[in-house]
Amino acid sequence: MIRVALVPGDGIGPEVLREARRVLDAVQEAGLAELEMETFPHGADHYLSTGETLGEETFVRLRDDFDAILLGAVGDPRVPGNEHARDILLGLRFRLDLFINLRPVRLRAPDLCPLKGERDIDFVIFRENTEGFYTGSGGVLREGTPGEVAVSESLATRWGVERIVRAAFERARAEGRERVTLGDKANAVPHVYGLWRRVFGEVASEFPDLESEMRYVDALAMEFVRAPERFGVVVAENLLGDILSDLGAELVGGMGVAPSANVNPGKHGLYEPVHGSAPDIAGTGRANPMGAVLSAALMLADHGADRAAARLEAAVDRALAEGVRTPDLGGDRTTAAVGEWLARAVID
Repeated sequence: MIRVALVPGDGIGPEVLREARRVLDAVQEAGLAELEMETFPHGADHYLSTGETLGEETFVRLRDDFDAILLGAVGDPRVPGNEHARDILLGLRFRLDLFINLRPVRLRAPDLCPLKGERDIDFVIFRENTEGFYTGSGGVLREGTPGEVAVSESLATRWGVERIVRAAFERARAEGRERVTLGDKANAVPHVYGLWRRVFGEVASEFPDLESEMRYVDALAMEFVRAPERFGVVVAENLLGDILSDLGAELVGGMGVAPSANVNPGKHGLYEPVHGSAPDIAGTGRANPMGAVLSAALMLADHGADRAAARLEAAVDRALAEGVRTPDLGGDRTTAAVGEWLARAVID
């Protein structure tokens, strides 16, 4: 039994998560996994009506009563400060210590790649998820005056860097990937990224069967475009990993087909499509549910339901091959129509 908390959130989040649940229901109907799912209302509507972002009681339940959280998306223009989204998404990442933000970059249909020529793109980005600039360290002095000063600080600990780097090497070995690449900017920011380079070199020495390399992030971004096939596992600090993973998503079809997992292996996980809440298309039926479905596949795989995860991935691949697509991928199917098709494909 996998206990799953569903948090639809804002914008297109409820729409894509509805289809992800439809597909998970199909997984159960096909006898591929046993799931216990409960939906939580937390998002902009809940915040605006109650003033609660993510209460302590709810957090404790999410932490103690569930194995995984499947999130739709958070962010709503009615909450310009984004405080509810920050408390839900970043709050869960930090409070559950979900230090790995794993983002697969896999080309599932050749026509989705914007690059010229035949491409075989299949690598994984390990983004550190609990340190860096996203800790909120820093502040503002004399706000709104001509003398205003703003400072943001990037925090890196040896312990935090080592565990994400080690996880990247372990993943590469487990999946038979040959190369682990570090993306940093040590030439311009030597203190934080110097620590990353030292730790990366130390951990790499424990994995002599794997090739390792360090790349400045600007050069690495160019290599993503020029030769994405050469990468196996890429590991980076929080901010740089965020940027690189969005570039990676665009190489394989865009945000609509990009899943992600925020995990602390063996403890907890929060799974979400990479796309945002896209309020401009909410309610139009144009949102692509594939990123949410593929995020559900990551969740299933992490909890031992490998056959179910493989069935979801195969259904998405088949849908893309047969032209079952939403408008972002050049198709004319609605969100619900794609979800229904995927659910049938899982059962068939």
